[in-house]
Amino acid sequence: MRKLALILTLLAAPCFADCPKPVDVSAELEGLFEEARNAANDQAGRLVSNQMWQVWLRAPDAAAQEVLERGMRKRDVYDFAGALKDFDRLAAYCPEYAEGFNQRAYIHFLREDYALALVDLDKALSLQPRHVAAQSGRALTLKQLDRIDEARRQLVAALENNPWLSERFLMADGGPLAPSGEDI
Repeated sequence: MRKLALILTLLAAPCFADCPKPVDVSAELEGLFEEARNAANDQAGRLVSNQMWQVWLRAPDAAAQEVLERGMRKRDVYDFAGALKDFDRLAAYCPEYAEGFNQRAYIHFLREDYALALVDLDKALSLQPRHVAAQSGRALTLKQLDRIDEARRQLVAALENNPWLSERFLMADGGPLAPSGEDI
């Protein structure tokens, strides 16, 4: 019974509480960006990328964390409608938490609603301008909207902070975001 009461409290908390302001993680991320830039290889770079995700996925409070994790679990089993409801709730409860908007954008992207994905990615980046995952997600979204030059510029910005993103291959010779130049 106590466990049920705790769960109900956590689920209801966003309805009557104010989300705390997210902790400033810019210094922590700057250190990780530097580690990523200096990583010796792909494996080391991926380890740093995973550490970045741990920072972004740190919600402002327990109620927000539960909603974030529940939405991600739903997304992982392709319950996009359920995940979208959770991320809508998270964005409404914690309007200054960038990851809530980034996760909702990912659901829009998966549902091929690129215009809505772009709105949420822009919001996430207004809150956390160097959110590398939102930057790369924005590049992919712009690519889907056939806004190739913008997509390329956005991906370059993301790669400046994390050169090990898997999306880097989109900029390789012959890739869909490869720099335009003269063909031989």
